[in-house]
Amino acid sequence: MTITIDRRIVGYEVATAKKEEPTGEPDQAPPDNVVQMHERLERPEMLLGSTYKIRTPLSEHALYVTINDIVLNPGTEHELRRPFEIFINSKNMDHFQWIVALTRIVSAVFRKGGDVTFLVEELRSVFDPRGGYFKAGGRFMPSLVAEIGDVLEDHLRRIGLLREEHDPHRERYLARQRDAHSGAGTAADGWPAEATLCARCQTRAVVVMEGCRTCLACGESKCG
Repeated sequence: MTITIDRRIVGYEVATAKKEEPTGEPDQAPPDNVVQMHERLERPEMLLGSTYKIRTPLSEHALYVTINDIVLNPGTEHELRRPFEIFINSKNMDHFQWIVALTRIVSAVFRKGGDVTFLVEELRSVFDPRGGYFKAGGRFMPSLVAEIGDVLEDHLRRIGLLREEHDPHRERYLARQRDAHSGAGTAADGWPAEATLCARCQTRAVVVMEGCRTCLACGESKCG
């Protein structure tokens, strides 16, 4: 619509948009004084550390994985424990070069902030072209890097960054099936001797039950 001005302009003001009224929903953003994880965060004098021992048939020497955590906003409702750096030590020097590179890269990702749980699957998806190995308990490890990913997963669960949903009904069912399949036909790893490898949890615990291939370790089942 066209407006015709037939008088002299003696003043003006800038019209501003009307401010939206609050919706009543709480603001999810943390307060400005809450410290978030970022790459410019300085390393404190003390960090909380946990060391995990990895022993594989690939070497007579064990690997020791140490993950140090930083505690953000201690003593407040926003307190959070986050991984800050990782170190791997061993008497076996065969893998020294790539281990140093791996620890530096993973530590850099830790300090970057954000979601670091994706590292677990990235490490566990690495396969050794020479073949993997079975751990105690019948769990198959496709590579040494994959086992380091397992250690990282265990650590993230311990500090609360990863949570595992427990289904009590499934656990009771699997416990009954494990008891039913235990006995003379049990292999050294504790699973039935005829059990095969599970594609989901990489444990040699898959048996045929009621016409379906079911894993006694994680419950993965496939029929037909």
